[in-house]
Amino acid sequence: MTTEKTPAPLRRRGERMRQAVLAATVGLLTSEGLTGTTVAAVARAAGVHETSVYRRWKTRENLLLDALGSHADEALPAPDTGDVRQDLTQLMSAVSDYLASPQGAALLHLGASPDAGSVEAERLPYWDARLERGEDIVRRGVERGELAPDTDARLVAETLAGPLFARVLLTGAPLDRGLARRIVDLTLDGARPRGGGGADG
Repeated sequence: MTTEKTPAPLRRRGERMRQAVLAATVGLLTSEGLTGTTVAAVARAAGVHETSVYRRWKTRENLLLDALGSHADEALPAPDTGDVRQDLTQLMSAVSDYLASPQGAALLHLGASPDAGSVEAERLPYWDARLERGEDIVRRGVERGELAPDTDARLVAETLAGPLFARVLLTGAPLDRGLARRIVDLTLDGARPRGGGGADG
């Protein structure tokens, strides 16, 4: 009678180890969800020692945030078409699609979980960086005269993202096709230059 043995963890180090662990984390989130993505499961899937994972990331939450942040960077574009409405619609459509995925939903729930305090130092800069993408688009729109000079770029970015976050975390309403464009249109209609100026007259 033979007993099946678990393969010994590989001696991965540095960036190679980090990439293997992050890929395994994203893969498990897709197949097992947030609850099933434990440090032990990630270590097995990546072929590394569990202690190595804890040594580098300290907590499960830090690991999840790193993995999801890296994945989101690849999934979310930084459009620059020369038209603020089109740029924001492309960005928010991508955000909507991402939040509808297991990885995106996990990222949002992680920030709102009871353990969120344990990743506070990493979570806030992460969302700051994502909102800055929207802010940059709004600032370019202001410079081109498409939006009023006193437009609050951060507030516009937060206003655009807020309804998407609310649907995932609060209401469970679907992130349907066309939602991003409707949110952008509703927001920008209130940010047009007053008195007949700007591209739209």
